[in-house]
Amino acid sequence: MSDDPREPDDSPSRREDSASPPPDDASTGDSTPSDDPPSGPADDSLEDSDVDSGETDSSSESDEDDSGVSFSPSSSITEGSLIGPLFHLAWPIVVIQLLQVTYNVVDTLYLGRLSAEAVGAISLAFPLIFLLIAVAGGFTTAGAILVAQYIGAKGSRSAGLVAGQTVSFVSLLSVVIGVVGYFYTRPALEILPSDPDTAASVVPLAADYMEIIFLGMPLMFGFFVFSALMRGYGDTRTPMLVMVISVVVNVVLDPLFIFGFDDNPLTGWLEATPIIGAFDFAGTEAFFYAATGFSGWGIEGAALATIGARGAATVVGLWILFATTRGPAVSIDHLRPDFEFIEDIVRLGVPSMVEQSTSALAMISLTAMVVTFSPPVVAAYGLGNRLISLVFLPAMGLGRAIDTVVGQNLGADRADRAARAVRLAATTGAGVMILVAVVAVSFTEPIVSVFLGDVEDAPETIALGVEYVQIRSVEFAFIGVSQVVLGAFRGAGNTKTAMVISILTLWVGRVSSVFVLVFVLDMGATGIWIGMAVGNVLGAIVGAGWFARGTWRNRYIDDPDPATGAESEED
Repeated sequence: MSDDPREPDDSPSRREDSASPPPDDASTGDSTPSDDPPSGPADDSLEDSDVDSGETDSSSESDEDDSGVSFSPSSSITEGSLIGPLFHLAWPIVVIQLLQVTYNVVDTLYLGRLSAEAVGAISLAFPLIFLLIAVAGGFTTAGAILVAQYIGAKGSRSAGLVAGQTVSFVSLLSVVIGVVGYFYTRPALEILPSDPDTAASVVPLAADYMEIIFLGMPLMFGFFVFSALMRGYGDTRTPMLVMVISVVVNVVLDPLFIFGFDDNPLTGWLEATPIIGAFDFAGTEAFFYAATGFSGWGIEGAALATIGARGAATVVGLWILFATTRGPAVSIDHLRPDFEFIEDIVRLGVPSMVEQSTSALAMISLTAMVVTFSPPVVAAYGLGNRLISLVFLPAMGLGRAIDTVVGQNLGADRADRAARAVRLAATTGAGVMILVAVVAVSFTEPIVSVFLGDVEDAPETIALGVEYVQIRSVEFAFIGVSQVVLGAFRGAGNTKTAMVISILTLWVGRVSSVFVLVFVLDMGATGIWIGMAVGNVLGAIVGAGWFARGTWRNRYIDDPDPATGAESEED
């Protein structure tokens, strides 16, 4: 088939001789998946759908969660209105991304009270951290794709096995990545061509932050895997609730670990709050400082708080995945290596890994160019990126929702419905992002000012940050289109296509543009801001044109549940 991401030998018979999933009674302790079986094509009634064990579901009613809210992840994704499934999948993803950004915003908010150099350090550290996170991140994407297509094809037992294989494979990778990252941190930072002031004041802080993050990498990855697998299953609310717990932990730990009990800015904010401020927070802080002498760990404290909060999310997420009836029917037995499924995860995951890794390398290349400027430019770049990451949320939510919708509908052999969903999401995303651009331009200065206190270079950093955000607002509508189109290709299993478009977006549209504008045309910091805006414009144009060719319409999987004797389907 055209543009099929599989190798020629990836036929239905390839898995028929593979190690079978555990018997029905070993999968989760139940003979059926946690929720209603997914619906198939339009001519398949829900009452006739087979459950994993081969039993017939006698009821079309969905299970209810603990709050009594009806929940059925896939029945509405492959039939009925498209607006509802897109909305119900996307809004929790937007909230998750908002909470994800909250980690960075809280760090920035407190470290901005520590020094402008600390803000610059975390902006310098992030691309290098993301480079190694991307190595394993591609495989979580592969797991989500396979789970979505198996659920859409009524292959829930295979979906559970894929989930288990993804957890074990990525967990092992995260340990390796953590060790490698810890030892490569300082050598990697030393090769960056830094301004002398930046090298002296910002780079050492970035190294301190990165080493701790890498040591805690296994604790961070658990939640990423859990969230991706649940998204492929069609449940985005549960990861959102787990993320809320994690952010609360981070908000509590951040000021304590950064400042301790010595002039903690949180104390002043609490005392200035009506009603709550009646409590003697300053006296309490003084008491604990006298008792412990703890004055915080600075930027290292921010890293420790992030690790602690991510670790809490990992523990809760994995407990939900393995010990409850939510999500794919996965058990501890599914952690044993099944090389046929691992082969699928690797085949789909490697292009996603390359895509994310080259994205990280592009960010590092951009950072290498940015650090040749003075600390205020470096800080403005990091601050502006964090604010723009908030702007991306609606588009990212639609992009990640569409990969589930496309995956499950292709699994159910409903390519036309998948195409309609992509067109609807892209149009909606562009419209929403235009509104976001208007708001961003109208209120840029007060928003940027919030994140820097009365520290050295604050006025210059704020002015540069305002210019950055306002220039990049030109690309916002294009972001809405590009994120949806990339999500559609990933959901279809065309991770190679998504990889190529991303490389064009970042390396041709962004890195090359910044280099030419800054070092050839000598436009200074303004050249950085303009070059950054070019990438998504190019990505949206190329992606939309490629999608219109229609070569993405074939699903990746062949045999939904080989162990149940289901009939294989040829593409």
